[in-house]
Amino acid sequence: MKLNKLIIVKIAAAAVVSLSLPACKDKAFPLYGADNQRPAITYNWALTADTLQEKLYNTFLAANGRYFVQDDAGNATFHYWRNAHVLDVLVDGYQRTDNEVYIQRMKSQLNGMIQTNGNSLFNEYYDDMEWLALSTLRAYQATDDADYLNAANALWTDIKTGLNNNQGGGIAWRKSQLDYKNTPANAPAIIFAARLSRVNNNAADLELAKTLYTWLKGTLVDPSTGIVWDGINGNGDGQISKNLYTYNQGIFVGAALELYHATNDAAYLNDAVRTAKAALASGDITPGGILKGEGQGDGGLFKGILIRYFTLLAQEEAVAAIDRNELVKFLKFNAETLYTNGIARPAHTISPDWNRKPSGTTDLSTQLSGMMLIEAAATLNEANLF
Repeated sequence: MKLNKLIIVKIAAAAVVSLSLPACKDKAFPLYGADNQRPAITYNWALTADTLQEKLYNTFLAANGRYFVQDDAGNATFHYWRNAHVLDVLVDGYQRTDNEVYIQRMKSQLNGMIQTNGNSLFNEYYDDMEWLALSTLRAYQATDDADYLNAANALWTDIKTGLNNNQGGGIAWRKSQLDYKNTPANAPAIIFAARLSRVNNNAADLELAKTLYTWLKGTLVDPSTGIVWDGINGNGDGQISKNLYTYNQGIFVGAALELYHATNDAAYLNDAVRTAKAALASGDITPGGILKGEGQGDGGLFKGILIRYFTLLAQEEAVAAIDRNELVKFLKFNAETLYTNGIARPAHTISPDWNRKPSGTTDLSTQLSGMMLIEAAATLNEANLF
């Protein structure tokens, strides 16, 4: 199924307009989980976020201006799901600054993705399409541009073809493997369906989000801890893969939080807080209070996705103050560590390990993950939470 001429390209993709915003200053914060203090540093979150946004365009934009390439060393491979997250990060920049350069960049990004993807919104992987659905819906809510809502609705229609009763329910990971279900194909769908139900005033989408959540929690969440596992039946044997990835914790938290917002049922919020606290306490996920390195490639994006949804939870006033404070401390410690240790200056490339400077090639996925953290820091600082 193709979506041709959905959107008219109105602005050249490569247009770059400099951003000029006041620097955001902050004082040092105690090390997360330790008594000693960092050296006095002025953290310019907003200025650094602006610089990283320009780095993204100046280094990772393809020569044809249509998409963002694999890395900063000349590999021009197009990755659908990483480009979907580019749109999310552009929305972050627009919401933070109200600078209309992001309006241009967002529209160019979606148009370029469609053109590069064979003039189609759709692909083999349901989770990939869910990431783009989430970012297009956010773009619509930020701009009121119906092109984005049209894209989100079209994507959702295709995503729902992955629903089936294999493994007891849920959405499949990809179209050629309908009996493999995982967290990345279901938690983002829950977030999206809950949000779309409010936009379209469609109760059916909310009911589907609840059904998917019941399946996901009952199948891939450790009942004793709240830690989220990866998938079931990946090898055709009905077994659960208990690999621990950072982003699975984040998107389950996001799913629970969105259903809390949609229903006001505190059980969902309790689930979100439980999983977040379990992730913060896990030496496998947050060794020493810092999100673990998961390499580059696809793994380079994982930490930033967790940050996105933990940041939303940290801003939820219904969360108990003691838990919100712990979340904020965790986010601040990660942001300050990345700011101090994980960004190469003046190049402004980002390391997959936020504890140390990058070396060699930087993947788009890795760069985006760090950008999500710095954008989150700027948001939390503006909200006086940092």
